[in-house]
Amino acid sequence: MFDEELARYDWEETSQRILSKTAADVERALAKEHLALDDFMALVSPAAAAYLEPMARLSRRYTQERFGKTISMYIPMYITNSCVYCGFNRHNAIPRVILTQEQIAEECRAIRELGPFENLLLVTGENPRAAGVDYIEEALHTCRPWFNNLTIEVMPLAAEDYERLTHAGLNGVVCFQETYNRKNYNLYHPAGMKSKFEWRVNGFDRMGQAGVHKIGMGVLIGLEEWRTDVTMMALHLQYLRKHYWKTRYSVNFPRMRPSEGHFQPNVVMSDRELAQLTFAFRIFDHDVDISFSTRERAEFRNHIATLGATSLSAGSKTDPGGYRTYPTSLEQFAVSDERTPAEVEAAIRREGYEVVWKDWDKIFD
Repeated sequence: MFDEELARYDWEETSQRILSKTAADVERALAKEHLALDDFMALVSPAAAAYLEPMARLSRRYTQERFGKTISMYIPMYITNSCVYCGFNRHNAIPRVILTQEQIAEECRAIRELGPFENLLLVTGENPRAAGVDYIEEALHTCRPWFNNLTIEVMPLAAEDYERLTHAGLNGVVCFQETYNRKNYNLYHPAGMKSKFEWRVNGFDRMGQAGVHKIGMGVLIGLEEWRTDVTMMALHLQYLRKHYWKTRYSVNFPRMRPSEGHFQPNVVMSDRELAQLTFAFRIFDHDVDISFSTRERAEFRNHIATLGATSLSAGSKTDPGGYRTYPTSLEQFAVSDERTPAEVEAAIRREGYEVVWKDWDKIFD
């Protein structure tokens, strides 16, 4: 399991290795066709900040070689709102929402009216009692007639539960490790199942064992020193590719924003640093899907769509029932790109890229 591999890497030592990288290390990494983890450290290091242009060119080249000039579209549906830094923190005095299956069906109908989406991301809060595997399974059955590709972002599950959900139409799972800093992890998750670092970090192994078609990974940029966190994620991706080589992978780099819970990020990442990270991941792994949500600004998403990103959300509502049922309920995070799906599509096409609404069919299941 990955926690054993991760234990070989000391957080502070890895941070120092990254900070010690030089311009020569960056140039050496850029000259390679295939990178080792040490080369990735060089590309996310402060020394690489002066090399954004060559990194962008290389990232664009690898992206177009593997994906062509395409951007896949997806949309999230939040079906519950039940963490220290999240607007859904259970200690916050806000109304709790768990959509019924009838309400989920109405949300599906509203999303289909927004655009020809086929890739749906179902998102729940971590509430296994009220919104556990039975509820998620039922939600998948409800959404399946409306969408060809279903992905979930829920609490980590057992391998047998992931496998069970694949028979209900599940195609992919997204899970944010949030931080790989084992020492500080419990500062953010002091109690409950989410406090179990090994259970969460080994959840990706359980997804692979269950035969999940696509696994999405991410850390929350803002909890810990981002360069070290993303290096651990790159190590994790490398490990998963070796052990579950039939699986597709995606990565996401959500920057934390102030929330209803009043949690302020410990680390602030600039746009240039986010671009640097995107280029570094593409150069490190030519085949990984790199996704950006509407929490990023429209201008940034327009540029990154031509330089390394491969999938974008559009028209997103980040509150449960936000498309029709509860249009004024609490958002999990503030949406920065408020363009309609049609406006996002038009912007992508102006850059000479093709918009892909559907890249999976039910018959493949």
